[in-house]
Amino acid sequence: MPVHVVQHPLIHDALSQLRDVSTQTEQFRSIANRISVLLVAEALRELPTERAISQTPLEKAEGRRVARDVVVVPVLRAGLGMLDAVLELLPAARVGHIGLQRDESTAVASQYYAKLPANLPSSYVVLVDPMLATGGSAVAALDVLKKAGANNIRIVCIVAAPEGIALVEKSHPDVEIYTPVVDRGLNAQKYILPGLGDFGDRLYGTD
Repeated sequence: MPVHVVQHPLIHDALSQLRDVSTQTEQFRSIANRISVLLVAEALRELPTERAISQTPLEKAEGRRVARDVVVVPVLRAGLGMLDAVLELLPAARVGHIGLQRDESTAVASQYYAKLPANLPSSYVVLVDPMLATGGSAVAALDVLKKAGANNIRIVCIVAAPEGIALVEKSHPDVEIYTPVVDRGLNAQKYILPGLGDFGDRLYGTD
């Protein structure tokens, strides 16, 4: 399973700001959107295109347009912080949602909601979840997507841990992961180190 560690300098500038404990909620949201735009653009680099003709004010011009349906699926709730970034790039993208809740004592994810668009087998599916920690939520979400017929899936995350990558690789070796960084590992509470804290709490100003 390819793990694409994206090295764009603007991505790493944004990541450094997201990690900083002094970054307040309003800034955090803006930076999260910016880094997500850049990461998703990289994840869709191989998106098929087709020939298109546009009429400019002066004459016709040949170009390329996206030729494949794209479905973006945020893992609730933190993944919602990355959704607008995909829709900025692809306003026509369809949106699904998967709700997973992690038990704080066991770190096991349980599904409480799933609503997905139709015709997933013919779509590029982008699963967005900012933190790939244990990998339990990602694997659970991938199970849901594949059961619904998705077969061309990419995960986009802002911070990943080796443990999460290993679990996804073991359970879904055909899924590609796009992330700017693979951090050191997990602490006893299954938080990524050094990480950036609880992404959802920082995004929404909750504790």
